Formats: sequence, structure tokens, C-alpha cells
Amino acid sequence: MPSPIFISGAVEGALDEAVLKRLIAHVGAIPRAIYGKTGKPMLLKRLGGYNRAAQRAPWVVLVDLDHDGDCAPPFRASHLPLAAPMMCFRIVVREIEAWLMADREHLARFLAVPAASIPAEPEAVNSPKDTLAQVAGQSRRKEIREDVAPRPGSGRRVGPAYSSRLIQFVADSKTSWRPEVAAGFSDSLASCLDCLRRLLARS
Repeated sequence: MPSPIFISGAVEGALDEAVLKRLIAHVGAIPRAIYGKTGKPMLLKRLGGYNRAAQRAPWVVLVDLDHDGDCAPPFRASHLPLAAPMMCFRIVVREIEAWLMADREHLARFLAVPAASIPAEPEAVNSPKDTLAQVAGQSRRKEIREDVAPRPGSGRRVGPAYSSRLIQFVADSKTSWRPEVAAGFSDSLASCLDCLRRLLARS
């Protein structure tokens, strides 16, 4: 029986951490410590250190593209022109929510909304986070509307339990997010899975 392969990582926040752990497990590896979770600027500031660690062990770093560029390759090259042999540095187009929306059927079931209300091309959405929160406001379930959608007059982009609800969606065994299905509708996710599998093969 082959020895298990452990992969470390770094991300922007708690939801990204849940997604990365799911992806690592999906390709057959075991998530080690996931670092960062203090936002994009700090993550990029520490990228060089993570890259040095990837000289010796497998690493994955996920960063949202947001509106810092038109496409992922130039953004990736500008921040890490020379990746270590065991570094998988991937850019999420445009936010991690786009990867979740790429599994329209299961996300619609989780949010209790029609699948047609979720964009068919999530990577073309200007602000996936805002879009997902707005879709949740149409939910047939009161608790989803109250937890995920922003409350009127709050001045916030999302509801008070936005992250914890979506983490539940990523992890729940019955209605959970399906990375392989979502990759068919998200090029950046498909690229991430390919990178993870190459990393696994090299390890």
C-alpha cells in the first residue's frame, strides 16, 4: 500500500481553506496545515516563503484574481515568476464563490433556489460573492436567507453566517459541492485540479 501524501497550503480565508482541503482530498492526498487566512495582501507578501518551503514538500497556494487583472496567467507570472518544483500556485477566477457556483445543481439544492438563478458561466460574473449572496436572498428557506443574504440596512455584502453556511455546503456529504462537476464549468478550477494531480504524481 503506497504511503499517504500530505500537502500543505495557504489561502485568503476560511471558505478558501474548506475548498482547498476538499480539493486535496478529492485528488487522493491528505491536507496538512493550511496557512494564511488573513486576506490577499498578506498572502501575497508571504508567497516567497511558501515557495521556498515547496522546494522540499508539496504546497498549494490559492489567490483570488478579483479585478487585479483580466486573466490568470499574467497575474500568476507577476507574483511568482519561478515556482518551486513542488509548488502549485493557482489563481481563482474571480473569487472562490465562482468555483462553488460552477456546480449549479448542488448549490441550487443547498440554497433552495432554482438552478436557473445561478449563472451558467461563473467565471464571467463580475462579483461572484455578491451574486451568490443575492441568489441566497431568493431562497425558499428562511434560515438561508437570514444567514447568507445581507440584511436590509446592514451595509454588509453578505449575511452573518455566510462563510459557515458555504463551508457546510463544501463539506456536507449529502448535498455537497462536486469539484469534478464544477471543473467542467470553471477553467481555473480545472487547471487547479490538473496542477494538484501533477503535484501528487511528482510526490
